[in-house]
This record gives sequence, structure tokens and C-alpha cells, in this order.
Amino acid sequence: SGELLEQFHLTDAAHRPVRTYSGGMRRRLDLGAALVTHPPVLLLDEPTTGLDPASRQDLWDVIASLVSDGTTVLLTTQYLEEADRLADRIVVIDHGLVVAEGTAAELKSRLGETTVALSFREPDVAARAVHTLGDFGASPVVGDATTIHIPLRGGASTVRDVLNLLHDNDLPVGRIDLHEPTLDDVFISLTGAKS
Repeated sequence: SGELLEQFHLTDAAHRPVRTYSGGMRRRLDLGAALVTHPPVLLLDEPTTGLDPASRQDLWDVIASLVSDGTTVLLTTQYLEEADRLADRIVVIDHGLVVAEGTAAELKSRLGETTVALSFREPDVAARAVHTLGDFGASPVVGDATTIHIPLRGGASTVRDVLNLLHDNDLPVGRIDLHEPTLDDVFISLTGAKS
């Protein structure tokens, strides 16, 4: 229908042969064709594999819209950002066995807290910072002599306290980054393999 062509940004290509469509256009066409009957449940097997970032984003928006309109979507994917973005519940399968399930937040919480990464200009400053911040659980980042990690056990107040202590000890920070566990981290910890 014209409405589906418009929703999937295919109106301009409606009269072109499908063989002239890009990969992203073909994915959108496949999804549009599946929706002609307004299915209550939709199974999607790696729907964005091979798509460029813009096409992937467009397809994610369409899938989110379907879910908000009441369609149940069962999504299989190895692209874990996709699962994090789209899934209400996630099941991790390794060698045919369910090894974990839950929301993205529940799965990530298994890996611990958010950490703050502090980068310093010199390795000796980073080493002194690790010593100074030992009570906060500071540890050097493996393979990086200028960056340390600190778990944010006390939330945002930890960052304030850490920065104040570093300032008081004349240990200037070059860069601050927050690191949340990702579903990639979860997958690797559960399976021992890279996604």
C-alpha cells in the first residue's frame, strides 16, 4: 500500500524494479511486505545485517514504531547494540543453550557498576593517582599506562570526591569518561567469545 511505501521511505522507488534497490531498500521492502496483513507477531532474523548506519537507524525506528503500535516482535540478532536498543527482554543462547535472560539492564548489572575512566598526561601521574585513590577501588587499565578505572559505588558523588582528592594532591586529569557495561561485555563474559 502507499502508506507502507511512505512509512518505509520507498515512495520514490515504487515504480523501479526491485533488482535496482540497495540492500537497505530491500530490507525495508521485505519488512513492509510482511506488514501488509498487520501481523500480531513478527519474526525478524538479523534484519539489519549489512545495512549502512542510516538504513539501520531507519529500520530500528520502524521496528520501534511497530512495537509501540502493539505488534510483538521476536528478533534474532548478533548485533548486540540492536538488541539493547530494541528488546524488552533478551535471551542469550550459546551452543543451543539459554545461558541468560532478562532485560538489557538486568544483564548488564551482572557485570557490576558503572566505572569512570580517568586519563592522565603522564604514566607516573596515573600511577600516583592509583595510589591516592586506592580507597575508591582505583585500578590501572590493562595495556594503558595513563588511564585508570574507578567503580562508581557512590554514584555521582564518587566523581566529585575523586576529582576533589586529585585536585588536592596536584594530580591533573586530562580526560574523564563514564563506562557502562554493554551487551557485548555481557555476551563475552557469558560465552567467553567475542560477538
